[in-house]
Amino acid sequence: MFPESLTEGYRSFLENRFPNESRRYAQLAKTQDPDVLVIGCCDSRVSPEVIFDVGPGELFVVRNVANIVPPCETGGEYHGTSAAIEFAVQALEVKHIVVLGHATCGGIKAFANKAKPLSPGNFIGKWVSLVKPAEDKAGDSSAPDYLTRLEHAMVSQSIENLQTFPFIRERVEAGKLELHGAHFGVATGELLVRDPATGDFAPVTDRTGQRLRPSAMINCA
Repeated sequence: MFPESLTEGYRSFLENRFPNESRRYAQLAKTQDPDVLVIGCCDSRVSPEVIFDVGPGELFVVRNVANIVPPCETGGEYHGTSAAIEFAVQALEVKHIVVLGHATCGGIKAFANKAKPLSPGNFIGKWVSLVKPAEDKAGDSSAPDYLTRLEHAMVSQSIENLQTFPFIRERVEAGKLELHGAHFGVATGELLVRDPATGDFAPVTDRTGQRLRPSAMINCA
């Protein structure tokens, strides 16, 4: 039986949201033209559309375990994340790519704790093995904030991996595409944005929602 909670949610959508946005949906039925690709985690607590308070058609989103971007490679048969990136960049010509990590990420924790396989296929274990290059950048694994630093390091690693795709590197070098990293605090609601020059993460706004001045972000982590 189809989940009743989804049926009720759809009824609410039809009665409230859809009438107010019907013109927008009619336009979207013909085409989509988002400026931003968000690569996020499939964790149910971290919805990019909710975090950035956007409507339909404003973001192109791909989500996977631990918001990982694999390095560009053409072996094997199935490349879901790479296919979504290819479409967003080559067909939609997005202007920004945001890798969105988050606090208490189960995929990052599974890698750090060398979690046992959940099935004979060990799909999660094989996937999060891509976190390995970020491990050295996260520092002392016994430190209290190690998992947070590993989450940050994986965002940075994913940005590095994005640049192994020739079509991304070409557009970045031509000034047509910008790459960004961010980290969302599930409990606090705080969004940290990665400084491309230093790799450090700092709040994008203060607690009242006001944008921070550059001087206010110095030495923030």
